[in-house]
Amino acid sequence: MNYTQLGARGPVVSTIGFGAWAIGGMNWGKTDDEVSRSALRKAVENGVTFIDTADVYGFGHSETLIREVLEELGAKDKIVVATKAGNDFYNATKEDDAGYGTIRQNAGYDYIISAAEKSLKRLNVDALDILQLHSPDTEKLRRDEPWRALEKLKQDGKIKHAGWSVQSFGEKSQAFLLDEHRDLLDVVQVRYNLLERDAEALLFKKTLEYGIGVIVRIPLLFGFLTGKFDKNTRFDSEDHRSMNLSPEKLQTYLDQLEKMDPLYKKYPCQTKAQLALRFCITHPATHVAIPGAKTEKQVLDNVAASDLGPLPEGDIPEL
Repeated sequence: MNYTQLGARGPVVSTIGFGAWAIGGMNWGKTDDEVSRSALRKAVENGVTFIDTADVYGFGHSETLIREVLEELGAKDKIVVATKAGNDFYNATKEDDAGYGTIRQNAGYDYIISAAEKSLKRLNVDALDILQLHSPDTEKLRRDEPWRALEKLKQDGKIKHAGWSVQSFGEKSQAFLLDEHRDLLDVVQVRYNLLERDAEALLFKKTLEYGIGVIVRIPLLFGFLTGKFDKNTRFDSEDHRSMNLSPEKLQTYLDQLEKMDPLYKKYPCQTKAQLALRFCITHPATHVAIPGAKTEKQVLDNVAASDLGPLPEGDIPEL
């Protein structure tokens, strides 16, 4: 495993982390808690020191599983846990088809403070390593409240580092927000992978300039870049990918993926997932990629990408 500092002000972390959305038990099909615990253990045992989660993942269940495993391994002081707040499930109704409840975005000052306090209890820590605003829309980010909440939590020692999980960086207004809050933000999290490279145009230039760490989410494009999906793939209605990877979207990605053939042919002994993850840690602005994993096998495949290191820039095909 290779390690790097997460930006100028962030902690040292493994270049491949553990994305803990799926183990929450919602939105990714059925999960088994003991299998999830085994996957987390395997990640820590193989050098992963960065786990990304959110309070809303499994309505707190992901954070609870992380606490249980880290306490069991005696590894709480060795692992950086980044969580998020801003999707209010505490007041969710029970009216949706899956029975999970309807959540709403809430970037209010009091709500962010309250959500952070609840995450502190679930993770059983005195201070959150990283708290990120969980992809608020631009209108909410234009208000002072979410930023004041992060400042207050930092001042009170409730969070060590402040972050922003970016919903979309296609708007100039979001670029302005990064400029405006560059001194507060230690990290940002952004969607970035072989087929979705918008962040290269502006975001990465700004984070490099400001010394802000970059967490890469969706590095395997919901599993698509592992090579296990085709045009006939369909997802269960409870799996969020039934919306995010529709048959039409799958076909678009499959067409784009053909342009990646030169990369796969050049490294025939590596899995497609490993090559996709290596791409995500190749850009000089990126620091850690957070592929999701539900099994030990997936963890081992993912962590191997760190040892293999970044890809030579010339090997990456243009889209």
